[in-house]
Amino acid sequence: MPKVIAVDHVQLAMPKGEEQSARAFYAGVLGLEEIRKPANIAARGGVWFRCGGLQVHLGVEESFRPAKKAHPAFVVDDLAGFAKSLSGRGLSVQRDAEQVVGVVRLFTADPFGNRIELVQRHESTTP
Repeated sequence: MPKVIAVDHVQLAMPKGEEQSARAFYAGVLGLEEIRKPANIAARGGVWFRCGGLQVHLGVEESFRPAKKAHPAFVVDDLAGFAKSLSGRGLSVQRDAEQVVGVVRLFTADPFGNRIELVQRHESTTP
């Protein structure tokens, strides 16, 4: 039986013409690497990023509505540092109201209101 072996990318929506805002957040705040969209679809707008082996694609959606529940979760090495950096930039920082065993996490939003989770694993759960 065939099986899924990896996740290639996560797609999020964004409003038309907001590529610079996406770059400022995803590259400038989160530190993701921007990657070039294929030429045959670049005219659609949006911007793509890479985080290790996973890509995050932001695509233009004409009737854009932010994802308030669905979200990507990024593993970080210093959650407290991210919380301070986000707050210092005037970005929202919502602490986890419900604990998840083995991780600490927080939620923020990208410039378009899409929910973003940042996760740091406890040392006791790291192999």
